[in-house]
Amino acid sequence: MSGNWKIAAVSIASIVLITVNLYLIEKKESKVERTVFVENWTKVKKDTITDTIQTNGVIKPVEEYDIYFDAKKNDFKKFLVKEGDSITAGSSLFEYKATELDALKASLEAEKTAAEGERAGIEEYIGKLRSYQGTVTSEPEAAIDESVEKNLNIDITTSSSDLIKSNIEQEMYKQELEKNRLDEKVKMLDAKLSSIEEQSSAIVTTSEADGVVKNINKNLDNPIISIVSTNLAIEGYFSGEEMKKAEVGMTIKASSSDSKKALKGTIGRIHSYPAEEPSLKKDNRFPFQALIEPEGEETEPLLVGSKVNLTVITNEKAGVPSIPIEAVQYQNHPYISKLTNKGHVDKHYITKGLKAEGKQEIIKGPSVGDIILLKPNVAVKNHSYFITPIQFEKVKARTYKKFTSREKVRYLLLGILEK
Repeated sequence: MSGNWKIAAVSIASIVLITVNLYLIEKKESKVERTVFVENWTKVKKDTITDTIQTNGVIKPVEEYDIYFDAKKNDFKKFLVKEGDSITAGSSLFEYKATELDALKASLEAEKTAAEGERAGIEEYIGKLRSYQGTVTSEPEAAIDESVEKNLNIDITTSSSDLIKSNIEQEMYKQELEKNRLDEKVKMLDAKLSSIEEQSSAIVTTSEADGVVKNINKNLDNPIISIVSTNLAIEGYFSGEEMKKAEVGMTIKASSSDSKKALKGTIGRIHSYPAEEPSLKKDNRFPFQALIEPEGEETEPLLVGSKVNLTVITNEKAGVPSIPIEAVQYQNHPYISKLTNKGHVDKHYITKGLKAEGKQEIIKGPSVGDIILLKPNVAVKNHSYFITPIQFEKVKARTYKKFTSREKVRYLLLGILEK
């Protein structure tokens, strides 16, 4: 009988348990109906969210300088540098002779000859004036040179000797002034001719900046020399979508297989016009250049042409409340489900901020440290109860042994009834 009684007791208890659970499940507004099984949850964390553009680039010189040569006006002599030479500002690049200087020299020499001839004529004329001046008193009837008589502009036969002398002195003074002017002109022409002589030997073109000689055109086609700067940059292309986010001055980080150290810098230039003519068949690509920050002399030199993986930081917020993007739910407005200490799931509407790297900034909503539901499988009703799976790794036998028999029964019944 005792065995049958035990079987009957277990059967009755099972039926009662099943019946009670069925009743609780089917009962309208019951706790079971509003209980959510929470398997994944997380906390609102204070975090740094960084929005970026991921692209590729190549190491190139920051600038390229072109040197030109006018072969129509000059005769080229020789190059003073070779391709690959490192140069500094002021370094000699090539020599040439200006052909236009020959014509200028001939013109100046002709002008000098004319001035010297004119000066000699004035000196001869002044000599005649002095000679005639000495004869005016002693020989009033002495013959006079026609040029002297013409320039004095007086009647020699009727004018007094004093008047003649006065006119001669005035004429001599005027001619001395003209002679002095011609003397200065000849000196000026001599100085110009001397300068031309110096230039005619060799004119040297120098570099205006530091750099490396990239190319020399020995055919003398322009540009005759190309110089690239020693400072390096990263060049690449932005897509149309990336152009909407990219701005000059944004911070960049880059890595290359040719360099162990990460590179840092800023966007220095963005071309607003595509690299190729816009077309319906092609996506637009916009060239950009990122300047690299110097790291010091101990940094290994970068190789021109090295490929780099580039990260452009378009936006960054540090120390802001952050949650995983998958925790955000939508019902007219974005919201999250917060787990309270009383075992409820409460709906909290949020104001979103920056979203990147799988993270969502919360401008307004739960605080840092609050526990929220992650990846809900079903739509959660506000103020629902929740249950979580037992974390067996945290269940210790020694803890269970500390309970009294009364506590064991109480917690057992509490678990059954709560479900």
